[in-house]
Amino acid sequence: MPRAIRFDRNEWAGSFGDIGTDLPLVFGMVLAAGLDAASVFAVFGLLQVATGLVYRLPMPLQPLKAMAVLVITGGVAAETLYGAGIAIGAVMLVLTLTGVLGWVARRIPLCVVRGIQLGLGLSLASLALRSYVSAQGVQGYLLAGVAFAALVVLWGNRRIPAGLVVVGLGLVYALSFRVDLGALVAGAGFALPRLRVPELADVATGFLVLALPQLPLSLSNSVIATERTLADLFPERRVGVRKIGFTYAAVNLLAPLAGGVPACHGCGGLAGHYALGARTGGSVVIYGGFFLCAGIFLSGSLAQVVEVFPLPILGVVLLAEALILMRFVGDQAGSRRELSIALLVGVLALALPQGYLVGLVVGLLLYHLPVPFGAAASQPERRELAAAESADDAVTE
Repeated sequence: MPRAIRFDRNEWAGSFGDIGTDLPLVFGMVLAAGLDAASVFAVFGLLQVATGLVYRLPMPLQPLKAMAVLVITGGVAAETLYGAGIAIGAVMLVLTLTGVLGWVARRIPLCVVRGIQLGLGLSLASLALRSYVSAQGVQGYLLAGVAFAALVVLWGNRRIPAGLVVVGLGLVYALSFRVDLGALVAGAGFALPRLRVPELADVATGFLVLALPQLPLSLSNSVIATERTLADLFPERRVGVRKIGFTYAAVNLLAPLAGGVPACHGCGGLAGHYALGARTGGSVVIYGGFFLCAGIFLSGSLAQVVEVFPLPILGVVLLAEALILMRFVGDQAGSRRELSIALLVGVLALALPQGYLVGLVVGLLLYHLPVPFGAAASQPERRELAAAESADDAVTE
């Protein structure tokens, strides 16, 4: 029987659990590549709504992070970005249809997946505390402190969802001190997405420049870690990597045709919606509706729309998302070796360029090769260690 979609207070509370990562990346790409804002926001929102209806779980979409960073920092043209979306969608479709995606997922041990989740959680926590919470000086710290206190006190409360209080606090603050209501109203209008057909040359360039750097992150986080996070949070609902691969492919084959940015699923967004109270696809439908309405009716004042969500509030939301992801590593505590692998993968994912790929490869090698990494000492080794310590004590005396 299909899971019912709800639109209660908890779904509303969880609906903005992923906005801390999405909004800065979406807005940053619009500005950096000169994208049509109406198309980007409306298509992103429409695809969120579709994902919520298809999965009936808080399974959102996120901008492809590696692509977004390259576009924002490297001045990549809009046509190349659209071509990259088509390219990575086609690659994911081939991997899914041929069964390669499932084959890869089955050969990655749980400790490595836990390391990837840990690395993403550490990255989100670092971004939240270093960049977002401190963004508005003393006022920002005070706002974040109040929001965090509310989050802690109301964590798990289904009658008064913490997410509603945190987002509501940010909205009141923004309307009082940040948002120019006159500019917001002046930018109102009506705009629809513009259809685009990327040329073959743009697809080829996008594949080399953007899709290849993105692919390792997509395989590790968007597909494999997301499938595991779904199993962790919703054990009664089994969603395989094949379905995730198909919807990933469909999103990226369709979005560029309407001027949308390439997007994917992600365990971070799933954890964010869940952390603030969401349990069904209703939260994602609500979230998508926000972007859809902003793109169609407020594309002329998106700078003011962004101000509605103060960065310190987004930082608290990101921190909640990070905590959900990082705590999963706890189930590896029963094996010193597998816990060590998970911790190392997490650190590599956080600290290195292409860290998710490096962590994935290193974790697989340590798991499958006969090396005693992180293992407890054997019985003979413990006897030798005890004898050596006794000898040291004798010399000291």
